[in-house]
Amino acid sequence: MTHINVLDPSASPLDYYGYELRRYREAADLTQKQLGAIVNYTGSLIGQVETARKLPTAEFSERVDAALGTGGLLSRLLGLVLRSQLPAWFQQVAELEARATEISTFQTHMVHGLLQTGGYARAVLGTMDRADLDDRTAVRLARQRILEKEVPPVLWAVLGEGALYQEIGGAEVMRGQLAHLLSFEENPRVNVQVLPYGAGAHAGLQGSFNLYRFASDPGILYTEGYGMGHPTANPEDFRDCSLRYDHLQAAALSIKDSAELTRQVMEERYGEQHAVA
Repeated sequence: MTHINVLDPSASPLDYYGYELRRYREAADLTQKQLGAIVNYTGSLIGQVETARKLPTAEFSERVDAALGTGGLLSRLLGLVLRSQLPAWFQQVAELEARATEISTFQTHMVHGLLQTGGYARAVLGTMDRADLDDRTAVRLARQRILEKEVPPVLWAVLGEGALYQEIGGAEVMRGQLAHLLSFEENPRVNVQVLPYGAGAHAGLQGSFNLYRFASDPGILYTEGYGMGHPTANPEDFRDCSLRYDHLQAAALSIKDSAELTRQVMEERYGEQHAVA
């Protein structure tokens, strides 16, 4: 078992978080049990976070920041900690999301991670592997914090109509997921369009992709396979998929009509009477 005295703060963001938590707690002359009582967590959990054996949450960080007077340090570290827990091949994508001023995504059959609910994300992540599912779900949802920044990126999402019908996690989860999509209806920085079945052959038949645009850096095209990602700054590839995205948006329903279709599917396919059945 890792001993707190040999915890190396340079080993990882999680280790650094634990080191700082311990340093502030000891400066306040509190035991793990005493701090736990103040923030309504067990002393054992405090110890697990301090020794980098347990991932902290946003609520945990906020409570400890307040109790120890850290000036919000742990809450600021949390994003870095959670991003470091993503699969190595995906960490670069999370960094692109965090830096982008505009994100355009086309998804053929499922909702993009930045727009997923907890239940939906859990069902997706748990399909083939349920190990550490709570932590992996929390890490995925933490990516969505970029939408809460003072100046968040503009997000454009074109979803194939199949994403509304592919029942992931059951009817109740899907109802919550579609309701979540509708919650952005009046948000000009998060725009959701549905590409209907009636569009027929379209510019995205080769698969899903993301485009990331930045204030001064070249744009990045990102595609994904099984357990691997493919980011590229090749200008020709980026221009090609930017043109494809323009055509996808033109073929998709308007934002208003997309919301109406989403609302219709939510009620008719995932209404409460179906969720209970």
